[in-house]
Amino acid sequence: MRFPGLTTEGGMREGSDVQLASAHESKNYDGQNLKCNHKSHLEIGIVVDHSCPTCTGASNRLKYPLVMTTQNLAFLFPGQGSQAVGMGREFFDNFAVARQTFEEADEALGFAISELCFNGPEERLKLTEFQQPAIFTVSIAAQRVLSERGVTPGYVAGHSLGEYSANVAVGVVSFADAVRTVRSRGQFMQEAVPAGEGAMAAVLGMSSEDAAKACADAAAETSGVVSPANFNSPEQTVISGAAAAVERAAALCKERGAKKVVMLAVSAPFHCPLMQPAQDRLAVLLKELGFKSTKTPVVVNVDAAFVTRGEPLRDALIRQVTGSVRWVESMRLLIENKPTHFIEVGPGKVLCGLMRQIDRGQSCLNVGDQASLDKTLAALEGIKEAAG
Repeated sequence: MRFPGLTTEGGMREGSDVQLASAHESKNYDGQNLKCNHKSHLEIGIVVDHSCPTCTGASNRLKYPLVMTTQNLAFLFPGQGSQAVGMGREFFDNFAVARQTFEEADEALGFAISELCFNGPEERLKLTEFQQPAIFTVSIAAQRVLSERGVTPGYVAGHSLGEYSANVAVGVVSFADAVRTVRSRGQFMQEAVPAGEGAMAAVLGMSSEDAAKACADAAAETSGVVSPANFNSPEQTVISGAAAAVERAAALCKERGAKKVVMLAVSAPFHCPLMQPAQDRLAVLLKELGFKSTKTPVVVNVDAAFVTRGEPLRDALIRQVTGSVRWVESMRLLIENKPTHFIEVGPGKVLCGLMRQIDRGQSCLNVGDQASLDKTLAALEGIKEAAG
């Protein structure tokens, strides 16, 4: 039998086959006695986003989060490219919990990432090995400020690097372990491909299917690696791979009607098979860390699926190095669960911009500095008052 809307930690997508037990088999899961005839699914931590079609009564709805916040919020954490000199400074100055976050990062890394965030220089901040821990640290500082004010998520997702922030935010892995790993991730990705041999390009105004076809044709013509790296919005796909293959794919996209193709100034071809050496090295580090399960679902990039268990969350972080960031699918999965607001937590507003391209009807706030924090808290308080 097939059920729509099921997503498991192993990446089962809509319409997947599931085994059935006797009707209304009772299971106890995360403190709730839920009735469902989906055999074993409660035991493995399945997330069911819609009412079970074989169960009756509102009490039998299996919808995350199990612990609701005041509003049903989805936190989004930014990835590489959102950095700016001065980021996080206002949080550091105004909130003890943010100051402690930067101090913890400085100690874990053995150098002052806080100084780099606040004062640059910009050229050093742009380097992958520094940019990644810098953005990650600012994001967690912002998240902790929100948490202190009682604003916690029902769902989390992060774009590439941001998936580390998402995992830390819901207690899957420790901040100190994650910030050290993120710095190594940046180093490994930087070193995986010699300078000049890889490239990335943003394809605008073309469907992801057409961009993927151009990549496949270019790879066949050049015998080089090129594939979609980020499915950012319905009309924005980033491609990545060997320089000659990416250039050929970019040319094919232009010939086939893309509105614009922009070669990106990046230090390495991220999220493609050329990153395999980085993935292998990162896997060794990640397997040494403790990963806990969480009640707050994390939408993982590589599967565009909800995951709550520690081991699959670790595996997703490993696979994402060479895998595509399936951002559009991830956001649509969250939209199906009807959050009241999306909140981009960390520097910049890139993810809010992508959300407007994916679904303009969604409300996306951001928390990257004092002004945006105040605006977001005011908006959430307004909803609370209207509901009360």
